[in-house]
Amino acid sequence: MKLASIDVGLKRIGVAICLSGDIVMPQDAILRKNRNQAARDVNTFLKEWEIEKLIVGLPLDAESSEEMERRIKHFVSLLELTIPVAYQDEQSSSLEAKELTQGIFRHKKDGKIDSVAAKIILERYLSTQ
Repeated sequence: MKLASIDVGLKRIGVAICLSGDIVMPQDAILRKNRNQAARDVNTFLKEWEIEKLIVGLPLDAESSEEMERRIKHFVSLLELTIPVAYQDEQSSSLEAKELTQGIFRHKKDGKIDSVAAKIILERYLSTQ
């Protein structure tokens, strides 16, 4: 099954895919100008890769988790999905992504770390299946 994960942020959406087996690859992040443009870009991405299931990172047990959960679920509702959606705890995935990429990326705001966070989210999901 072809899977994709997204790490929804206010400025960027990290994206990762798993096309077969358990090899997860981060993709170019989607830069977010507004939520409608971002939703269109995510829809296009999912169609281009023929994704069969979407995994969405949710911050569980964080201080601002209720507000972020509401925003993320609202964003997912804007997607034109005909595939199943699963939510996965994303707790500390961005921090873990920064640590993993220390010295590799210059930590510019290009979304690479966001997509590594999406990769971590998808790997967590796969490890529970």
